[in-house]
Amino acid sequence: MSKKVKYYYDSESLAYRKIKPKKRTKVAYALLFLVASALFGFLSFVVVMNTSYLETPKDKMMKREIDNMKISYSILNKKIEQLDAVLTSLEERDNNLYRVYFNANPIALADRRAGIITQDRYRELEGFNNSDLVINTHKKVDEIAKALVVQSRSLDGILKMAKTKGRLLASIPAIQPVKNEDLKQMASGFGYRSDPFTKARKMHEGMDFTARTGTPIYATGDGVVKRADNGLSGYGNHIQINHGYGYLTLYAHLSKIKVRPGQRVKRGDVIGFVGSTGRSEAPHLHYEVHKGGKPVNPINFYYGNISAAEYVVISKIANQENQSLD
Repeated sequence: MSKKVKYYYDSESLAYRKIKPKKRTKVAYALLFLVASALFGFLSFVVVMNTSYLETPKDKMMKREIDNMKISYSILNKKIEQLDAVLTSLEERDNNLYRVYFNANPIALADRRAGIITQDRYRELEGFNNSDLVINTHKKVDEIAKALVVQSRSLDGILKMAKTKGRLLASIPAIQPVKNEDLKQMASGFGYRSDPFTKARKMHEGMDFTARTGTPIYATGDGVVKRADNGLSGYGNHIQINHGYGYLTLYAHLSKIKVRPGQRVKRGDVIGFVGSTGRSEAPHLHYEVHKGGKPVNPINFYYGNISAAEYVVISKIANQENQSLD
């Protein structure tokens, strides 16, 4: 096919003349062709490089490793979420059950979940294709690690409080000092009563239990014997037990003392025997409970060895304004 020839009309010679392309135009067309070819080649290279046609075995292996890493991190994050749910449940029980029971302040969420924040902690994990995935996982692990440390310390504190509370519960004077089967009657209670000798109305700071001379008297709580003598006016042979936590009990008018000062006793140990020594009208035990240095009504502490029905009967008798025996 012959090349198309172009003509133009020359007005001076009144004739058609052949158009001859300039050399500069040919160069421009040639450069344009080269640029277009280079651009097309570059685009083709980019397209090819982003397909799997030219992947080397090493590239394929690395791609599989990256995919496996993503799957592993996904599984790890699910396990972290499960662990976090268990830890959250434990934290809730810690704040709303354990710490409430022992009257301890709850631990704020900000203190539990502050994480471990240090400058440039994750710098070495930056700059990779999957840096966000790896860094976020590390942050979750660090946060849970910190929360576990806080929870562990909290449980250590609760264990310590539990041991202290156990000692407190054992130390509180919680039983009658004389068994019900050994009692003749509960003669007089706490409050204003008639003095058996002067007949004047005065404060009776304990309870009187009438029983035969020689009836066993029991320590009402764990503690250390503070006194065991007859040196207090009017009390005759008497014992004082320091139970700690502000509690002290007194047992008076004993016929015989079985313990010595400084001796440790347990609730239910026999410490002496009923008598009528000192300022006493008949064989009985005068029993007092002191809290913080002040006498309190002992009847409020008999939850350890009497039934509700027995408590009602004793309470009615104790509240009668009768005559005390000392």
